[in-house]
This record gives sequence, C-alpha cells and structure tokens, in this order.
Amino acid sequence: MVDLLLANGTVIDGAGAPGYRASIAVTGDTLRIITGDTSAIDAGRTIDATDYVICPGFIDMHSHSDLMLLTEPAHEAKIRQGVTTEALGMDGLSYAPTTPRGLEQMLVYLAAVNGAPPDVRWSSVADFLALFDGNAACNVLHFVPHAAIRVAAMGWSSRLPTDAELAQMQELTRQGMRDGAFGFTTGLTYAPGAYSDTDELAAIASAAAAEGGFYCTHARYTLGDRLLDPFREALEIGRRSGAPVHISHYHSPVAGLGPQMTGLVDAARNAGQDVTFDQYPYPAASTILHSLLPYWVHAGGPQALLARIANPSVRAMMVRAVEPQWGGQTLDNYIFAHIASDKNKEWEGRSLEELARHRGGRMVDAVCDLLLEEDLQVAFVARTGNLENIREIATHPAQMIGTDAILTGGRPNPRTYGTYPYVLAQFVRGEGLFPLEEAIRKMTQAPAQRLGLTDRGTIRNGAKADLVLLNPQQVNTPATFEDPAQYPIGIDYVLVNGTPVIDNGQHTGATPGRALRSR
Repeated sequence: MVDLLLANGTVIDGAGAPGYRASIAVTGDTLRIITGDTSAIDAGRTIDATDYVICPGFIDMHSHSDLMLLTEPAHEAKIRQGVTTEALGMDGLSYAPTTPRGLEQMLVYLAAVNGAPPDVRWSSVADFLALFDGNAACNVLHFVPHAAIRVAAMGWSSRLPTDAELAQMQELTRQGMRDGAFGFTTGLTYAPGAYSDTDELAAIASAAAAEGGFYCTHARYTLGDRLLDPFREALEIGRRSGAPVHISHYHSPVAGLGPQMTGLVDAARNAGQDVTFDQYPYPAASTILHSLLPYWVHAGGPQALLARIANPSVRAMMVRAVEPQWGGQTLDNYIFAHIASDKNKEWEGRSLEELARHRGGRMVDAVCDLLLEEDLQVAFVARTGNLENIREIATHPAQMIGTDAILTGGRPNPRTYGTYPYVLAQFVRGEGLFPLEEAIRKMTQAPAQRLGLTDRGTIRNGAKADLVLLNPQQVNTPATFEDPAQYPIGIDYVLVNGTPVIDNGQHTGATPGRALRSR
C-alpha cells in the first residue's frame, strides 16, 4: 500500500528531459514512479493528476525567510508558489553562527527584513537549524553569513581584521560548515560586510571551501566601474580561495549590459572556474532603508547608527549622501514596502520623494526621522530594473531562480508572491523564452546540483517527495507592484516530504519542513 497516488500526470523530472505520462506513488517521505496501469495499486488516497504537470518542489536559491519561517510557519507566500526548500543566510545577513551580543544586534539591524524575532535564542548553526525541523511549511538550508561572523569576531568596526580576528572568522566558518551549512555568503553593499577587502573574503571563503562549501555573494556594487568590476571581484575571490562561486540576484539596470554579464560568466567557466548565479524576474530591487546611509554611519552597530542620525551635525555631513544606489534613477522610484508602526503605515506604497515633500524638508531629514521613529524597521522597493537584461541573463544555462523575497510589509516586491508563476506564465508560456522543462530545471535540479542535494530536485525512484502539481495552461500570478500580496493560480498541490501542504488550492496547516544539512 502507498500513502498517496498522484495518478496519470505529465511528469517533468527536473533534469530538462521532455515530460512523460506517469503516476507518482508516495510512501512516507519518498516517491516512486509508476508507468502504465495503476488500477491494482492500493493507495490511501488518489489525486487525479491528468491535467497537471508533476514536477519536483522548487528550491529558492535566495530567500530572506530566516526568522519569518519561525514566527509565521505556514509561509503561504512561498509555499503557494511551489517552493519546498529555501536557502537562508543570504547576502551575509543572517544570525548564525555568532555571539549572544552579536545576535541581539543583528536582530535589531535586520528587523525590517524579518520582523520581530521568536522567543528563543541561539548561537551556533546547529542550534539555529534545529528550530526548523517539523516547525515550518518548507525545508530550509543555511549558509554562514559574513555579517554575523564579522560582528562576532570584531564587532561593527569599520576596518580590516587583525590576523587573530580573521582566524576567528575562519574558525566560525569551519564550525558552521561542520554544523551543516552549505557555504559562505557576503553582502558587500551592507555594513559590516562593506568594510572588508578581497583578501579577507578570500581567506574566509577558503575555510568554507576546505569543508566542501562554496562562495555565494551579493557583490560589491560600489567597486571600480560599478558595472562588471563587482563581479570580477567575486570571481577573483573564487580563484584565490578555490571555492566555487555563486552570484546572487545577477542583474544590472544599465541598458545593454546583459550580454557582457553573461560573457563574463562564460569566460570564467571556459577557463575552468565553477560559476553559477541566481536571478528573480522582476525589474525591481528591495532592501532596508538604512542601506541608503553612508557606510561610516553604520560603524559601531545599530544603536550607534541611531545615535548618529539623531545628531544634526551628522545629518549635515550626509545631505548629498542619501541618493539612489543605482545610477540614472530618482528616489521617486523608491517605494516604501514596509513601515512597522501604525503611525507611518500610510506611507507604504508611496515614494521617498513624496515623504520628503510632505514633511517639507531635506531628504536626509525625512529618512533619518523615519528610521528613528521606526527603530530601523523600514524597507523599500526600488523600481530600477531592466527587463531586457533580465531576459538575456535568464536564458543562460548557469542561471537558476531565486526570489530574494522580503516578507514584511503590506507592499512588498511582487517577487515575494509571484516569482515562480511569473517565470512559468510570462517567460515560458507568454514569450517562449525557454521550454517548460528548462524552466523547471532552473527551479529544481540546477539548484540541487549547486547545493549537492542528491535526494531532491529531481523526480526519480527513492527521491524525497517534495512535489508540485501545476496546470501549465493556467499557472500565473496576479501579483503586481500596486497589489503584490496575491497568491498564484494554477499551483493546486504542493507536497513537502510527502505531506500535502497545499491541497486542492488550500493550505492544510501542515509544517513538515526539515533543516537540510550539508553533512
């Protein structure tokens, strides 16, 4: 007897091969493929999959659900898209391993991304991962985040590490890897990661590589020509450290840069370097409002930052510093996505320029006053992308999908709710940018291979039953920039470790997710 039979669907196995007619039998948390007649199979439940594609659950290579999965474990924005596994610790901005003091500081610094923390605390990767087992709708995996280990080793100092401090960061990385992390991540346009140099990062990446990990980076967009030089540094770190390189949210708003970006990856891969990247499909970024402040303002940590921005003389030094992070744009394109308090909630969906005009003063004062009022809990969406670059980069064989979703606020980037159905509806069905089988490979097997997951990401006998049933003619997302918090259509069943979490379009309340470990 099998627990569940998904009968007579079109199986797209994640490897890029053409779909074929088959049924999937689920027993416990594993699957078996059945071709031909299933009438003799004794199943606890049968779902007619005739109108569905059955594919592996999607692996989100870039998420920011580190705490939201613990405080809101149903995780509907993501599980309804078919996401069954999420990579945490991205952009170097996460919470383990670190010290108790460092953890409290990171919780304040990143509250705009992850909201209020759970009641429990932790220090190690092992303790952090243990919180997720059986307590979340989807699986998670974790990376050692640069910010957390730098704060643990040297606080929020805006300088390079001493030899002893660098050795401590390397040891924390090794410990994190041995606890089950998959690699080392950086966010080099955020403090404290921005205070580092290439030597520091290569040394830490080498510690991760020695334990079987890879280097995953939000590149240093302020470097050199601010176009390709940031990514050249990422490749250089990989070469020096011996770590494979994965570039996060690979994109540029600069028109025509897409072919040069894919060419840079091709040149490295042709030279024998192991390079991949992820990408979301919407022409907009999202991040925390205090990232617009100069790096020196962040030195000393969040409390020091708040004290500085309350000082009029400090603000006078920043008058011309609060400006768009991406060239050729104005702060009218920067739209508030999340503001924590009811006092200022009305500004969600409106721009920074609108706020400054309303308050009748300088932009620096509007930004600093809001950050003080909200204790840093403000995030925004920047409408700064370039769809032609996105399309160019999306077709590259080393590309895989990541949402980069921020789950806080009432006006998040639509990628939070719509990334996977958007790719399937717009890039596959609408534009024919690549076949459905290739899109699913980018969402499943490609990230599984990058991560070294051997039991997920592909439908094969004995694999874990992380599965999605989607209607290829109906799958779509109603999420827009104006109304982003809308669930997709055409994704009616999602199984995690053999348990239905989305069942005929409804969330079951199940939390069968597990913390996946690299060893």
